[in-house]
Amino acid sequence: MSTANTENSPGHHQDSGDHRDLVILGGGLVGMTLALAAARNGITAHVIERADPADLTAEGADGRASAISSASWNLFRHIGLEEALKDLGCPIEAIAVTDAMRPGRIDFRPKPDEGTLGRMFANRDIRLALFEAARHETNIAWHTRVEAVKRERGDHGVAVTLSDGRVVKGSLLIGAEGRRSPSRDEDGIGLVAWDYSHRAMVTGLIHEKPHDGVAWEIFYSAGPFALLPLRDLPDEDGKGVRHRSALVWTVPEKDAKGVIGMSDVAFIAEVSKRMDGLYGKVELSAPRMSYPLSYQNATRITGHRLALVGDAAHGMHPIAGQGLNLGLRDVGALVEVLTEGMRIGLEAGDAQLLKRYENWRALDNFTTMSVMDGIVRLFGVPGRTASAVRRLGMGAVQRMPMLKRFFMNEARGMSGKLPSILQA
Repeated sequence: MSTANTENSPGHHQDSGDHRDLVILGGGLVGMTLALAAARNGITAHVIERADPADLTAEGADGRASAISSASWNLFRHIGLEEALKDLGCPIEAIAVTDAMRPGRIDFRPKPDEGTLGRMFANRDIRLALFEAARHETNIAWHTRVEAVKRERGDHGVAVTLSDGRVVKGSLLIGAEGRRSPSRDEDGIGLVAWDYSHRAMVTGLIHEKPHDGVAWEIFYSAGPFALLPLRDLPDEDGKGVRHRSALVWTVPEKDAKGVIGMSDVAFIAEVSKRMDGLYGKVELSAPRMSYPLSYQNATRITGHRLALVGDAAHGMHPIAGQGLNLGLRDVGALVEVLTEGMRIGLEAGDAQLLKRYENWRALDNFTTMSVMDGIVRLFGVPGRTASAVRRLGMGAVQRMPMLKRFFMNEARGMSGKLPSILQA
């Protein structure tokens, strides 16, 4: 078992008796962003991660990519990741939404002076940048390859016993363990949840024609088919470029086994059929992964000396790529609340601060998730009549600048009351 004093950790001065402001369970994209954002504001944290960072960042370990909204990019800039990430992202210049490639699509394209709708990054690149920054941050004690086996929350603080016998202490416990959060379940926090009976097939593609920075959402009655632009890379001989996109193809659970069992050749043939010649010849550039799709929203995101962030608080359909961005808005709000409270002498686990965080995030989480769930249901209805109604609606949105502006602001993460760290 590693300790906080491993090569994966930022310093050699921490021990198990080290009391910090936060004990963050889960060092994934949201958990580690929270630790760094807190650290930049003078808030100290223990980060507990059961995986080995080397495994999480190994080449080919994770072929997924994430759409980072303009607001989330501001957060990354403010915590010092701009230099590491700026040349690795692909700007999303426009979003095209279509019903099975039929006429009547919506195009979301900002004006030239408005910037892009966000950037696409490989998850691996974000992880590498976060982990490198964490290694050099003395406000973070990073404990890897260990699990939390016991969580205690009392009147004066929290204590977490690790699988190697050490105990780490703090003022506030953060559940950032993902959808199956033990911290949430242990506190008896309920979930509003349902299964979409669909599975997402995720991989990377290399294609013949350029994507021009356009993200495509193609809605088929069996489920959405998304093509998300990735940065071009030089080809093997260095003379040309490889045009790349990330694919998120949603299939009904009853068909998933067949799709997972396809050979790469058969899989690409099915993908090409759905792309309808959009990018010419296509081949795989990353391992194929799949995961079941569901909706889940915690009935509350705080408890006694407990706060939930990211997928522990809410999990949604990947239809518009907003899951990670919603988690990063949790990070911004929580850090702002804690920073302001601690400045006037309150401790991180103070009930007033947690109440403020709960109130701030409740409406945004509910609204965003409801909109995304509504879109999934609207576009998932099969049949010609439903398709005609959808295309009629899409035509109306295309002709209504105010409505298009609303959707573009949502994509940029610029709606609602934004934490200062997510502002330019």
